[in-house]
Amino acid sequence: MNKYWTQSKGDILKKFDVDPQKGLSLSEAKKRLHQKGPNRLRAVKEKSSWTLLVNQLKNLIIILLFVASGMSFLLGEWIQGVAICVAIVIFIVIGFLTELRAVRSMESLRRMGRVTAKVRREGGVKKISAQQVVPGDILIVEGGDIVTADTRLTQASKLQVDESALTGESFPVKKHTQPVKEKVTLGERDNTLFKGTAVSQGSGEGVVVATGMHTELGHISSLVEEAEEEITPLEKRLNQLGQRLIWLTLMIAALVAAVGIVAGKEIYLMIETSIVLAVAAIPEGLPIVATIALARGVWRMARRNALVNRLSSVETLGSTNIICTDKTGTLTENQMTATQVVWDNGEISLKKNEGDSEPSSSMEKNSSPGFWNKIWEEIMTVGLLCNNASLQRNKQGEIQAVGEPLEAALLWTAEKGGYERYRLVQSMPEAREESFDPDVKMMATYNERDDGYYVAVKGAPESVLNVSQRVLTEEGERNFSHEDFDRWQRRNEQMTREGLRVLAFARKNTADINSNPYENLTLLGLIGFLDPPRQKVSDSVEKCLEAGIQVIMVTGDHPLTAHNIALKIGIVKNEKAEVIHSRDIKSTPDLTNGQRKRILGASIFARVSPKQKLDLIQLHQEEEAVVAMTGDGVNDAPALKKADIGVAMGGRGTQVAQEAADMILQDDAFSTIVSAVAQGRVIFHNIRKFMLYLLSCNLGALLTVGIASGVNLPLPVLPLQILFLNLVTDVFPALALGVGEGDPHIMENPPRGSKEPILTQMHWVSVGVHGILIALAALGGLVWSLQGFHMGKEEAVTVSFLILGFARVWNVLNMRNGNLGWIQNDVTKNPYIWGALALCVGLLLSAVYLPVLSEVLSVEVPGAAGWGLILGMSLIPLVVGQSLKSLKWVQP
Repeated sequence: MNKYWTQSKGDILKKFDVDPQKGLSLSEAKKRLHQKGPNRLRAVKEKSSWTLLVNQLKNLIIILLFVASGMSFLLGEWIQGVAICVAIVIFIVIGFLTELRAVRSMESLRRMGRVTAKVRREGGVKKISAQQVVPGDILIVEGGDIVTADTRLTQASKLQVDESALTGESFPVKKHTQPVKEKVTLGERDNTLFKGTAVSQGSGEGVVVATGMHTELGHISSLVEEAEEEITPLEKRLNQLGQRLIWLTLMIAALVAAVGIVAGKEIYLMIETSIVLAVAAIPEGLPIVATIALARGVWRMARRNALVNRLSSVETLGSTNIICTDKTGTLTENQMTATQVVWDNGEISLKKNEGDSEPSSSMEKNSSPGFWNKIWEEIMTVGLLCNNASLQRNKQGEIQAVGEPLEAALLWTAEKGGYERYRLVQSMPEAREESFDPDVKMMATYNERDDGYYVAVKGAPESVLNVSQRVLTEEGERNFSHEDFDRWQRRNEQMTREGLRVLAFARKNTADINSNPYENLTLLGLIGFLDPPRQKVSDSVEKCLEAGIQVIMVTGDHPLTAHNIALKIGIVKNEKAEVIHSRDIKSTPDLTNGQRKRILGASIFARVSPKQKLDLIQLHQEEEAVVAMTGDGVNDAPALKKADIGVAMGGRGTQVAQEAADMILQDDAFSTIVSAVAQGRVIFHNIRKFMLYLLSCNLGALLTVGIASGVNLPLPVLPLQILFLNLVTDVFPALALGVGEGDPHIMENPPRGSKEPILTQMHWVSVGVHGILIALAALGGLVWSLQGFHMGKEEAVTVSFLILGFARVWNVLNMRNGNLGWIQNDVTKNPYIWGALALCVGLLLSAVYLPVLSEVLSVEVPGAAGWGLILGMSLIPLVVGQSLKSLKWVQP
């Protein structure tokens, strides 16, 4: 890229062939627009409804159901084939509608970001769409504007720009028009405006030097596209489970078919049996229950001010063990506050008590209250006169500060202390201003008085100390000695180490308005400012640490400031905790083992670039960590996309950050993340429970059919009967498990390992035990019906079907937490469970007594003996299962 920031104004204007007074002609602008293209970032392709629909068809279980349906049609089992197709349609519609709602919500957020720009063309100022701005345009900006293209300034009047969204720097940058050195960071190009930043105050104009993807914002947008989006842990686990189920189903079906054919059974019968086995093995309710359980989590999160754009993102937060968070605007208020005042022989802390608009003080030393009042009034006088910020009412009638944050903080401090700037300026009107000069790092104002001019000076402490010749003490003014200079310098350094931004204040009286403002000054004192932590953020960080989640601050701000905030909010407990500077962060392949260990163990990173944020996330992901990244700025966007889950701020967050994120916090509160993590953990445990339930029920059906085929018994349950159980009687109890409130103490446990499957080895043992119990009950009922009660085949199959159905319904009660009792536990306290049980009992009875349904399912009405057998045999898996759970032999 051409180093435009190093060139003079004249050279830039010549390079882009533009007259600053006239601007481009309309024809030339049109020509350049054709050559360079619209001034926009690469368009985010919106997902069509067709794409979302096709995505639903890629589900492995859906694919296997399609195969089973096709085989049913080939064998002439039309009702069976249609029934499976109806189930497929139900799954697809629910998943499609849920994802469509989330995707369209995010796309509506994107469309809110349309802006305009003011440019000079053909001698006049025109307001045009930001997309029509071209290189060479003369862009005109003023306070409140969003910069629409990278621009080399040619004029600047008290111009300050908030670049925190781009660089992470919390202070607005004061802009000028002079060339700067070639090798400077992005935040040090003080003669350039960057696309996507906001003008805090002042006005200016300049030559547009880059548009669209060629801007600095465009380069970051490219990083967002290059950042590989991670598949969430839940998706990985469900995919793995789906693949295992498919292979398991195919192997069992093929094995049973082969054994039957070898044993001399009809090929047609064995193919039909294979279809039954396939339908029995597939948990058809899994996609719908997983989708609704996750959607329920999304709705709960929406009530907690979190907008989720992908269902599985909620669960991902539950497995998060690292949260990388930006500082400015995320952990802090992004609003500077005066916190400490230092004078000759004392200091005082200003603390804003909650619910109290007046500053309270502590740590007062060595000075009488009278002198404190005098020195405070002197400092406030300088701070109010030497100040370009203002307090204004917005449309809601609220008072807001407009201007540079330190100057705004001085106004707020004065306002709360009862000092009125309006009356002060009226009594001492400004006659001259010496604007802030980045070389001398000071500014001054000359204010009229009866005896001449009052000169108010504020600036960087090292600069003000160097030009001060006297210092105000309780005994009056005295010469500012070398010992005084060293003592004040040490105090400044101490405040800086505490993470404060420090300003020094001085004044003098003069009769000459043209005199040098930075001579013969009397030093008054220092004020330290801090961007304070957001309310309740300390509690949120503490909850994360208690839950085994490491919180890492990754900021573009100063290392001392980062360390101070991290210490205040509890990210680190040790005052000597290391802050890693960006210069020590290399690409992951270039790191030695020692460097990797050092970075992995650190919790504070400062002056970090967008590319380095990606490297940090990748480094932790390589160590099997599940990483969440929070942020609100453009500079956060690539990392938000790369992280396992990106969490953007909805209020202060930029459009680019919101587009890259998986979840948006509408209240910008870090505390909402804690609720999201808890909700994610609850959802995972609910998913684990209903999967254990579904798989054990399906295994029971699979074993029932498989064993019956192997021992030459009649098929104990027909394909449509299994489908009825899988879709109807299994789904509702599973849904009830999926929407449970969960364990209130779930955040007291550490996060599960990133490689921990949904069902561990012990859970698979539980699946096997419960499945065997259900199968033995159904087969026992079938044998007893045929040989004990001498029922006909159709009636006996009805008995085994109903035993299988009721045993699966009662099985939901086996999903309780093993540490809780039989009666009072997490399952029995879930009201949805009892509703599901009542509904399922009613559906099973309807399968017997509704003529059309009973005919389709080939069900007969069992007699009194049959119902007694059904009730007794179906309760055996529940009683045995509860006993084994009490002995800790199985677990949910």
